Amino acid sequence: ICTTSRLFHYILFDILILPLLQDWNRTWYTANPDLTQCFQNTVLVWVPCIYLWLLAPFYCLHLYCHDHGRIHISCLCAAKMVLGFLLASFGFVEFFYILLERSQDIQHHMVFLLSPIIRSMTVILALCIIQLERIRGCRSSIFLFLFWVLAVVCSLVPLRAKIQLAMDEGIASDIVRYLAFFSYFTIQLAQLFLCCFADQPPEGKPILEKNPCPVKDASFLSKILFWWFTGLVVKGYRTPLAAEDLWTLREEDTSYKIISELQEDWTAERAKLQKQEKALVSGVALGSRLPDQAQLLRKLQKKQSSGFFLLSTLARKFGPYFLTGTLCIIFHDAFMFAIPQVLSLLLGFMRDEDAPLWKGYFYATLMFLLSCLQSLFNHQYMYTCFTVGMRVKTAVMGLVYRKSLVINSAARRTCTVGEIVNLVSADTQKLMDFVVYFNAVWLAPIEIALCLFFLWQHLGPSALAGIATVILIFPLNGFIAKKRSRLQEIQMKFMDGRIRLMNEILNGIKILKFYAWEKAFLEQVLGYREKELKALKKSQILYSISIASFNSSSFLIAFAMFGVYVMLDDRNVLDAQKVFVSMALINILKTPLSQLPFAISTTMQAMVSLRRLGKYLCSEDFCSLHSIFLSEGPPCLKRINIHVPRGSLVAVVGHVGSGKSSLLSAMLGETEKRSGRVTVKGSVAYVPQQAWIQNATVQDNIIFGREKLKTWYNRVLEACALLPDLDILPAGDATEIGEKGLNLSGGQKQRVSLARAVYRKADVYLLDDPLSAVDAHVGQHIFDKVIGPKGVLRDKTRILVTHGMSFLPQADLILVLVDGEITESGSYQELLSRHGAFADFIHTFASTERKESAIQRAGSRRSNARLSMVDFMPFSRDLSQEQLIGGDTTNSNLQNMEPVSEADEEQVPEDLGKLTEVDKARTGRVKLEMYRKYFKTIGLAIIIPIVFLYAFQQGASLAYNYWLSMWADDPIVNGTQIDTNLKLTVFGALGFVQGIAIFGTTVAISVCGIIASRQLHMDLLINVLRSPMSFFECTPSGNLLNRFAKEIDAIDCMVPDGLKMMLSYVFKLMEVCIIVLMATPFAAVIILPLAFLYAFVQSFYVATSCQLRRLEAVSRSPIYTHFNETVQGASVIRAFGEQSRFILQANKRVDFNQTSYFPRFVATRWLAVNLEFVGNGVVLAAAILSVMGKNTLSPGIVGLAVSHSLQVTGILSWIVRSWTDVENNIVSVERVNEYADTAKEASWSIEGSSLPQAWPHRGTIEFQDYGLQYRKGLELALKGITLNVQERDKVGIVGRTGAGKSSLALGIFRILEAAKGKIFIDGVNIADIGLHDLRSRITIIPQDPVLFSGSLRMNLDPFDTYTDEEVWSSLELAHLKNFVSNLPDKLNHECSEGGENLSLGQRQLVCLARALLRKTKILVLDEATAAVDLETDTLIQSTIRTQFEDCTVLTIAHRLNTIMDYTRVIVMDRGNISEMDSPANLIAQRGQFYRMCREAGLV
Repeated sequence: ICTTSRLFHYILFDILILPLLQDWNRTWYTANPDLTQCFQNTVLVWVPCIYLWLLAPFYCLHLYCHDHGRIHISCLCAAKMVLGFLLASFGFVEFFYILLERSQDIQHHMVFLLSPIIRSMTVILALCIIQLERIRGCRSSIFLFLFWVLAVVCSLVPLRAKIQLAMDEGIASDIVRYLAFFSYFTIQLAQLFLCCFADQPPEGKPILEKNPCPVKDASFLSKILFWWFTGLVVKGYRTPLAAEDLWTLREEDTSYKIISELQEDWTAERAKLQKQEKALVSGVALGSRLPDQAQLLRKLQKKQSSGFFLLSTLARKFGPYFLTGTLCIIFHDAFMFAIPQVLSLLLGFMRDEDAPLWKGYFYATLMFLLSCLQSLFNHQYMYTCFTVGMRVKTAVMGLVYRKSLVINSAARRTCTVGEIVNLVSADTQKLMDFVVYFNAVWLAPIEIALCLFFLWQHLGPSALAGIATVILIFPLNGFIAKKRSRLQEIQMKFMDGRIRLMNEILNGIKILKFYAWEKAFLEQVLGYREKELKALKKSQILYSISIASFNSSSFLIAFAMFGVYVMLDDRNVLDAQKVFVSMALINILKTPLSQLPFAISTTMQAMVSLRRLGKYLCSEDFCSLHSIFLSEGPPCLKRINIHVPRGSLVAVVGHVGSGKSSLLSAMLGETEKRSGRVTVKGSVAYVPQQAWIQNATVQDNIIFGREKLKTWYNRVLEACALLPDLDILPAGDATEIGEKGLNLSGGQKQRVSLARAVYRKADVYLLDDPLSAVDAHVGQHIFDKVIGPKGVLRDKTRILVTHGMSFLPQADLILVLVDGEITESGSYQELLSRHGAFADFIHTFASTERKESAIQRAGSRRSNARLSMVDFMPFSRDLSQEQLIGGDTTNSNLQNMEPVSEADEEQVPEDLGKLTEVDKARTGRVKLEMYRKYFKTIGLAIIIPIVFLYAFQQGASLAYNYWLSMWADDPIVNGTQIDTNLKLTVFGALGFVQGIAIFGTTVAISVCGIIASRQLHMDLLINVLRSPMSFFECTPSGNLLNRFAKEIDAIDCMVPDGLKMMLSYVFKLMEVCIIVLMATPFAAVIILPLAFLYAFVQSFYVATSCQLRRLEAVSRSPIYTHFNETVQGASVIRAFGEQSRFILQANKRVDFNQTSYFPRFVATRWLAVNLEFVGNGVVLAAAILSVMGKNTLSPGIVGLAVSHSLQVTGILSWIVRSWTDVENNIVSVERVNEYADTAKEASWSIEGSSLPQAWPHRGTIEFQDYGLQYRKGLELALKGITLNVQERDKVGIVGRTGAGKSSLALGIFRILEAAKGKIFIDGVNIADIGLHDLRSRITIIPQDPVLFSGSLRMNLDPFDTYTDEEVWSSLELAHLKNFVSNLPDKLNHECSEGGENLSLGQRQLVCLARALLRKTKILVLDEATAAVDLETDTLIQSTIRTQFEDCTVLTIAHRLNTIMDYTRVIVMDRGNISEMDSPANLIAQRGQFYRMCREAGLV
């Protein structure tokens, strides 16, 4: 033991510590520094060895825990092993060489003998680790890389000594030792070089991805420097990137991987929360200590709503990876604070005339190295943050999407589609920002404290003045941040409102055009927009104060500190060291100071978003089996008791609003249950009242995720009368249907919806009035072939809500609903024999349907034969409501196809059915035109003064900095400096001038941004509203909403912010270059090549980055479109149990979006790392040139140059980042501007038009050889129509589908312009007047009743042109007076989005009330009676007959009984008028009309 302790003492003290103390003087205080032989052979050899031996156990444990599969021995691995053995053998050879050659010296030089052995053993350990890494599948080792770096660095000193010795004594003196050492060093370098490459992937893992992300194959060095990304940048520079060039997502970034793990955590969190809530509620119910319990409950609800649970779930999932980033930022801070200390030493060296030059070079190099390490750690941190941010975005989007599929209807009504889309667009973005800036919240105060500590060291108690300034700046900014947060909430509220309104405008655009209501809605949107911009303007002015106080903060702190320092004592002098080290520290201080308020406000915003998300995600779920009702207010169903036997057909009848649809919702579990239970046995298929159609092909809509069984599929098509429709569609069942079924008629949509259900082969069918949208004989066909006792579904349980009396005799059970209660139930005969309400109802309407029921019995026998006969096939297609737009078969389905020549037709079948235009990404750099457009919107008169203001601001900054350096160089006389007061005053004045200029520039740019965005939004809105109907059919509303939400938001905030940053940094860079060149003009030699390199790197980056941004923007739209679609069709998706397929689709879309988002943020890191090396080159140049010019330069100017050059790295990366931000966001201007060049409608009103106020006062309509086509190149939809309609004529227009009935209406309203011929109304050619003049003077009652969210009054009269009395009388005539007067808010009753809180029939009546209110001389009726029961239908018909008696009425009729008393009937056939006369005469002629009447059972 004694010997051991003596040996230990000998090694520690005699070998390590003593030589160090003795050698330090010989090394440091000398013109030619060197380390002693002893030190070189001990400490420098042992440092890497100690590192490896100490950390190896931990590393091996890490490898043991993470197995990635075995790697085959590759050339790389073999080379490492061979070189390793060579290195190990060198040690042993050296050991024996010393033993033999120097045996007599061994007693003195025990260490020389130990070192080679230790070295060789360490290399052998390294070789073992290489093998272990290979076995565990580690492809690139950071651990060994650092070991070889240490080994090479420690060998550099002996290398220099050996070279020096060889030069002094000649190499021959000890050639073996020299050669051995040089070989050893070379092999070490080779090992380090090999460590920079990654090994091959582990075996047994086939690569399935077609374009895997290269980060997996990248080595550790390549990962740090982001070199693995270079391939994509080069590709993007050569040719604009396309979606297929992008890498597939790494597995850990995919939606499936992230959400499947997160979902479990979140479900557990929610269960815990609900358990606590239940316990509390039951506690309160028991009456135990109520006040405390109630408080706790409130607290819990607050916690829940604040999204605390969501945050903790996300933190558990993503926290560990995020912490690795946090570690990087801590290292970054350490290096950042080391730099001013080195600067202090450099300036001390400049002042010390006797200091040897090598120290200057040493400090300069050290600064360069520290700056480089600082950059590397910073960007690793940012990379981690953005990766976590991206995963959080995926996670939250996934959770919200899944929630939207299970949320119950009561909770669903509290948030509109727009708000849900906002959750996944705006709120996820806020969370991503939060991830990036969260660390600043706690790190910034520590950084500030450290800065002040170092400042205290330099300036003593005067540093407190700096603290005081900071303390003054903070509350101001805290107050501003709070104010801005409130303003932002206000702005977001108006933005939500604007987007919601835009969504409705786009959904109801056809109604707007028919009623000429665009201006009213334009005003509404602009009203929201003005309020939004007002809040934004206030917020931006406050932000400008904030920015000005921050940008001046370094000056204010310096002014306070230096002022107090020189005032306190005359002997306190400011020399270069004090001034510029303090300035460097103050510049460091600026970053946390500027980040902190931003981080705090981002955190606040994230909390608001978390609260919103938390509230949505914690809302009540739909309980799948099976519970009921609509929450607030009285229940919509009461005392319902029914048992439906398997395989029976149940008909549900009742008036509008009696609760028929609610009954089906209850069976689906869509309503909330107050009491009782609902059980449904077997699978369910559901046909909603308003068909929900996906933006996909007809086939996809029908198959709905199932496998295609050809014979069954064709049978379903035949049964649902869809075959003739498919013949007409351009690509048959592969035709793409526009959003919400835009290019299908109402009847086609309803039958596709029915076919979807039939194809399912479910056990229970819930059919919500599927026959309302089709006319009698098609309805009969569908009933016979599908629903009835002989239909395809005869063995299934069917619950049919219907208004058609003719089907009731065949039902097994009829339920009569009145106000949510079943008043009667039984078979048809039973109910008739009871003589109750049902019997009265039947007798009242029997007259209208008697003939139909008469042929019912015969018809049901004949119908099979009749409807399958080939020559009747076209008629079994829909004679139902073709929608006025795109209903006619010859048209809209085709209208979006370019005319196809015969030759092309064979070649391009797949484009045939395309309708919607996918949002396409532009390629290449943003055109200068966009910048010109943006700046032109602002105006040159404002731009030029701004540039001058910037130049002035930077001039002031340069002046005060130069003034400081002159002050620092002032000679010290008797320990004091002269005129300190004057110097301080000038310094202060220059700084304050700069502060005011900063405030001026930021306010000016914000105001310019608002001017531009107001104008651009206005242009976009007008361009969209002035577009013709065809534009809306082929442009998905998701694309348009994206323009109004995301792109306008970018123009509002991002573009001005980017411009502010870019301009301020460009001018700052100019200032730095001027200062460095003033100090060392020779630096121009280095700065110029660096500038070229910078420009070169930057041009590579901007091309790639902009394209990535565009690809990302384009892939974002489908996410929102899909979300929109899913939210609207949630009940259908749930009923069919297709949630998992839709979730899969959503995952796919989110992942596709992330494939372009991931390279986008890596591109920024790639650029920044490479650029900051350029910037660090400027630091090195400034420092080394200053050292070289030591004799001619004053410390003041050197301090100024070097402290400014330290800012270059930051400035460079910020310039490119802000430049790219501007370029990326100016893409928004490009995208908003896209619709400026699309085709527009004719002008709304014509100046100086001499149209009389009362026109049309007679109501005559004359068609002269009128022709109409849907698009150039297609055949005419109406061919040479000549027709005279006299005043007060009542004209019915009938014809098969595609005959051109709707086209006539479209022509009268000029929704489509004439291809030839003219239409005269009261003798005025309608082509010569403004569209609004025309459309506001004639009225249509359209097929689809569309309401907008807002008051009922607004829906009837958006321009406020009528008095309340007139509105009430129109409601009375529309049979709505009782309903409206019972509402609590009467006319101010708020209609929800799309009027969903009114039943379909009530909405139809509101549309009738609109027509009654306008009471124009011409009324076009697009048979709008489909959704109402017979009683209401009769009311409507009688109202039209009485109220529009002295008007001209054109009715596009689907049910012939409604037009039998009209003065004239026009029968259309293939765009021509085939018959025209009074109904009686036409029947007598026994032509086409007669055949149609016979089919409908009217003759």
